[in-house]
Amino acid sequence: MAQSGSLHISVGILSIAGGSLLLLVNGYGSTPEKDLVPHTALGILLLITAALLAYSGIRHSLSHGRLFSTLCLTVSALWCGSGLVYILGGQSVIQPTQLRFAFVPGLAAFILALLIIGIAAVVAKKAVLFLIAVGISLASAHQIAGLSAVGFGLYATAANYFLVCLVCLYFGSGRLLSVITHGKVELPGTGVQKKAELKAEQNQGCNDAVSVSLVMNLLSASVLACPLLGVVPELSVGHVPWLWTAGVFQLGMCILFYRGMDMLAATFYGFTSLFAFAEGYSALLSFYSIQPYSPVPFPVVFSVLFFILALFSTQKDLLEGFYQLFFVAYSIALAAQPQGFFQAGTQGVQAAIFVASACMLLITTFNMASSTKIPTGQSCFKALVGRMQSVTLRAHDKELHTPYLGYSKYADAEVLGHASNVLATFAITATVGSQNPLFVLILPWVVMAGGALELLCGAVAFARGKTFESTVFILYGVMWTVWGLTRYGGLYGETRGLNIAVGIITFLVFNILVTAAALFVNVAWFVYAFTFHLILISFVLDAMGSLPYGYDIGVTIIFGLVSFYFFLAHIFNSTFKSPQIPLGNPIIKLTGAGGGAAVCPHLPARKATSVLEIAEIMKNGGICGMPTDTVYVLVAACNRPDAVIKAYKVKKQAEDRPMSMWISSVKQLEPVRHLLSPLLLDFMEAAWPSSISMVIPRGPWMEIFGLGDAAKHIGTPQSIAIRNPDCSVATHLIGLVGPIAVTSANPTGEADTTHHNQVYAKLGNKVDGVLCDGPSPENIASTVVDCTKIETGQIGFFRVGLIPKSKVLQIFEEVQRRHRQGQTNPSFQDDMEQPLTERDISEVGSTEDSGRESENSTPSPPSPEENQVVGNGS
Repeated sequence: MAQSGSLHISVGILSIAGGSLLLLVNGYGSTPEKDLVPHTALGILLLITAALLAYSGIRHSLSHGRLFSTLCLTVSALWCGSGLVYILGGQSVIQPTQLRFAFVPGLAAFILALLIIGIAAVVAKKAVLFLIAVGISLASAHQIAGLSAVGFGLYATAANYFLVCLVCLYFGSGRLLSVITHGKVELPGTGVQKKAELKAEQNQGCNDAVSVSLVMNLLSASVLACPLLGVVPELSVGHVPWLWTAGVFQLGMCILFYRGMDMLAATFYGFTSLFAFAEGYSALLSFYSIQPYSPVPFPVVFSVLFFILALFSTQKDLLEGFYQLFFVAYSIALAAQPQGFFQAGTQGVQAAIFVASACMLLITTFNMASSTKIPTGQSCFKALVGRMQSVTLRAHDKELHTPYLGYSKYADAEVLGHASNVLATFAITATVGSQNPLFVLILPWVVMAGGALELLCGAVAFARGKTFESTVFILYGVMWTVWGLTRYGGLYGETRGLNIAVGIITFLVFNILVTAAALFVNVAWFVYAFTFHLILISFVLDAMGSLPYGYDIGVTIIFGLVSFYFFLAHIFNSTFKSPQIPLGNPIIKLTGAGGGAAVCPHLPARKATSVLEIAEIMKNGGICGMPTDTVYVLVAACNRPDAVIKAYKVKKQAEDRPMSMWISSVKQLEPVRHLLSPLLLDFMEAAWPSSISMVIPRGPWMEIFGLGDAAKHIGTPQSIAIRNPDCSVATHLIGLVGPIAVTSANPTGEADTTHHNQVYAKLGNKVDGVLCDGPSPENIASTVVDCTKIETGQIGFFRVGLIPKSKVLQIFEEVQRRHRQGQTNPSFQDDMEQPLTERDISEVGSTEDSGRESENSTPSPPSPEENQVVGNGS
């Protein structure tokens, strides 16, 4: 395992040991009359420990350590919820007599969850993880016993945490010893995973995130079911930490699902996080003796969204779809009675969800740990669709989420983003009337669904390079959050007037720009932005006290239906290649803008297949943008004169800034080496590959590379700039295509292009392909060296760029020294005087090498002041 992986394991193990030691000392040192560590301090320390554990779990999740990551995140959630309850108790928000009712539902869920993880650790033959999971589970069980009977269980709890401390100390020492001895000495059970085991874990997708999300569903279900079973008297403020901990962790897992390219799971657990936050909000209001009622429209719409999501989730496996149907029933139960989460029907469904979540957790962790899998019906959906001739299923791999521009580590978030708009829209259709807006269960749905989730989706869309979508989601997310807190959070009050309307008018102005931009995307997006504009107008009218009766309800329903169409279209089109739910064509089309489908390929430079695809485009006469050791450049194959002329015209190249030629190595000049100076060839061999461009005399040798009439666009009538870039991707591409003509990937007079997204933004659809490598490693151009008089022992500088002048002079002086001593480059000693044969000429046209570029062209000859010459004796 890599050093970083070992570090993350060490952080996790030390965090578990630290938290266990804290609870161990507190358990042994406390008495029924007095606690050793005050509740507030204990809670804060547990929160710090939980944060470190969450960091370790997430980082190890990205390293494919599935079971360890699941354990870390589960224990982190346990101590996060416990810490918050302790803080509430220390601040007298929860009375000492109510601590038992606050702790029991959460601890009960984690006891079962950790036992299941312990079983999975046994199956995976991971004794350390088994002992940690079971030890903390037993400690939590004894903590419940201690809360039920004063004085009972404190020492037993401490004893279990003592066992966990010993195990962590053993494992931590073993890992440290292994690192110090470079793996030569390892304690049993502390060794690194073999590559085969790591590969097997990598193939399990996001199973650790699934397991943690199921634990959070188990937690919220336990809290809601306990009042029905009589374990606690009612849902109260002491349960808020557990419910909101579940919601926060669900959002974190949602991000991991997007990173794991699992859009459906990210959407589902984003939905379940909404329930957790709304449940916590209802429990919080009980502190103020408020029992909110749940308006009917929202839960009904939520049940429809859950049902559609469950239907499409069967493509993963039937068990997943069946599990999600429980939440359809939960939404219907919420709509059946106005008491919301306080009604027996809702709590009864949560009891069923508790059992279903426990079963799903057992199956998921078992399949994660064992080579023998419990069948979940993974291929049933594919087999069913395969029998339908009119339907073509889309392959679910990472290429499904390849964005228009560049590459991304995340899946598309549009499904959840549009669903969030549906939920927020239908939530505000509920009528508050004259009663306190806090009494109506609207605030959490608007702020969390329309606000938090949509902001998350906007961030994911931004990471994928989807500028328009990210702008829309972030703008609308902010609007839902502000409006929700103002209108339904008690901040609005009875105030009406221009002061409140001014802020909403600002959003109106921004949305006008969004609506105008949507004209260049497609019809559906234009309708989407325009109908939201109508909602903003209703907000302004309401602030001014001039809202016509029924207008707000009408426009919100219209926007909700449009958002639902987007939700259905994105989830359907991402599942099936055909048929497709249409979104329409751009209303206005301009060169280089709109549509998305016509955008040239933007391929990740890290993939060899991408370089091959770009090479084929260039061999067929295309021009492409590519990264280099400096900035991005526009390139064309020299043996395709038509492509060179096209690149010259696209760039609108100034006559005093002609194109340059790049090669993958000096060996590509071998057919013409007898026409070049031995000193020049040796200087090239010593200086390249690097960010050094050499201006050399122009000669008939250029005709050999197949430039034809396009040769006039490369260099000046007297000279030409040539370079071998210090970039593996660039040199590989030049190796496949042959020598290339290069210019900077920006119109003449504009700043250099330093990111792959800027290539298309500046040159539009005139470019046939782009190799994407993120931001440029350097924003400085190459150093241009004048080698036209190198035979006299002199070189000059047209431009000093990335490579310092002193470094270039040092290289040249070393080459000169070798030549004075009679040492020449052996690669060019033999047959130096042989004439150029027809075979040599034919080989140049088919030469394939690799390359990567930087900026443009051969500059005009320098003035005497610029040309700083170095003599032989220098």
